Amino acid sequence: MTKETLRHRIIDGLRDMCYIWAKEMRSTITDEGVLIFFILVPLLYPLLYSWIYTNEVVREVPVAVVDLSHSSQSRQFIRMFDATPDAKIAYHCNNLAEAERLVERQVVKGILYFPDDFATQLLRSEQTHVGVYCDMSLMLTYKAIYQSAQGVAGRMGSGIQIAKSGSTTKRDAEITAAPLHVSEVQMFNSTGGYGNAIIPGVLMLIIQQTLLLGIGLSAGTARENNRYQDLVPISHHYNGIFRIVLGKSLCYLMIYSVLAAYLALAVPRLFGYTSISQPSALLGMMVPYLLACIFFGMSISCLVRYRENVMLLVVFMSVPLLFLSGVSWPESNIPGLWKGISLLFPSTFGVRAFIRVNTMGAALGNIQPEYIAMWVQALAYFFLTCIVYQHQLNQTRRHAREHIRQLKQRIDAALEEKKD
Repeated sequence: MTKETLRHRIIDGLRDMCYIWAKEMRSTITDEGVLIFFILVPLLYPLLYSWIYTNEVVREVPVAVVDLSHSSQSRQFIRMFDATPDAKIAYHCNNLAEAERLVERQVVKGILYFPDDFATQLLRSEQTHVGVYCDMSLMLTYKAIYQSAQGVAGRMGSGIQIAKSGSTTKRDAEITAAPLHVSEVQMFNSTGGYGNAIIPGVLMLIIQQTLLLGIGLSAGTARENNRYQDLVPISHHYNGIFRIVLGKSLCYLMIYSVLAAYLALAVPRLFGYTSISQPSALLGMMVPYLLACIFFGMSISCLVRYRENVMLLVVFMSVPLLFLSGVSWPESNIPGLWKGISLLFPSTFGVRAFIRVNTMGAALGNIQPEYIAMWVQALAYFFLTCIVYQHQLNQTRRHAREHIRQLKQRIDAALEEKKD
């Protein structure tokens, strides 16, 4: 092959790639379904989700009290509990059954129960118990009630220990009751809220899921508009695997480069979430993540036969993928089988990398395992996409030959009939 021939082939390949890119961009803009998943959902869904969790922590959770002790100690506990910012005493009940009915009606979210021997055991220097019953249907209310009761119990216990220590001074008694003073400082998630912890991971998952939905919907449309339901149309512009894959992926990359900047930079700052990322680290992790998501979506688009199939294939995976990423469920508690399955999805590494870069201010070297894994996924899914589209291109060529043969047979039959 001469240099001139090679140059012409490269120019033709680039020209065809630009044609495929323009056609894919045009179909994205004109197809309402693809436009919704590619533009509207990434723009609006993060705002809705973040707005729901604007109040990251719950305050003044209503609690019912059942005080069978009627002692100064139980009343002190109740006053201290009611003074906490996370819970408040809403009802005083005569028995546990009455308080349970309030929980059933969702009037209160928990119950404080003091047995009749609560003060007696304290005065005997015995261990006593306070019953804390919580509505476990909502994690945040359970956390507020339980931690408030635990904090009050700790402070009252220290006070009782100081009063009965027999030390010469009050300071000696305080040191005896609490020899180690712990200062709790919440790093990165300073509010201790659910939104600050979970929203950054959701933003990365939105990128992957909307890409899968949009690419799958586009593939379903291409098959429905094709006579033989082929993914690749019959055209001389589609006469090469790399020009097809690169032309389509360039369209998706251009669209999601803008959307990724919006999701990674604008949304966290708009709602006041922790965002201390370094520009170089953020750009470095987003490039392989976008490429991995794009090629992953293109490789599985071969499974989509009709536009509706992509909804069944992708939507149900969103919640499991969020758990498998290790952001809402401890990674150490995920079974080994599911850990292996999670390695197939770019969101597993993208969520972890983004949280460390955006929320913890990590540099690119601090996310090296995730960074390498995303590049490996990008390359692996690129070659898988090439294999998938090569198979689809072979099918298109076979159908084209069959169509030409059938057309030739009809022409020959018509000529024979004309001769007769």
